[in-house]
Amino acid sequence: MSEQVHNRLAMVRVERGVSRQALAEAVGAHYQTVGYIERGQYNPSLDLALKIAEFFELPVEALFSLRPFRPLTDEVYGRKQQ
Repeated sequence: MSEQVHNRLAMVRVERGVSRQALAEAVGAHYQTVGYIERGQYNPSLDLALKIAEFFELPVEALFSLRPFRPLTDEVYGRKQQ
């Protein structure tokens, strides 16, 4: 059984003003697949994760991780991880 892949997809997508439908069309996926990924109900394939990262012009590790992401405020303001 595969591990859950954590992601920041919804946050980045909304921040950039991209709809699920637009993202799905750009990466060759179904818009429901994007929703499943955002909710952690589906792990994207490596191919799809790379396409999504390329679409947003971000490194794949900025969007997807095997460990939960730290809150952005902690990262931005330098709060140390406990």
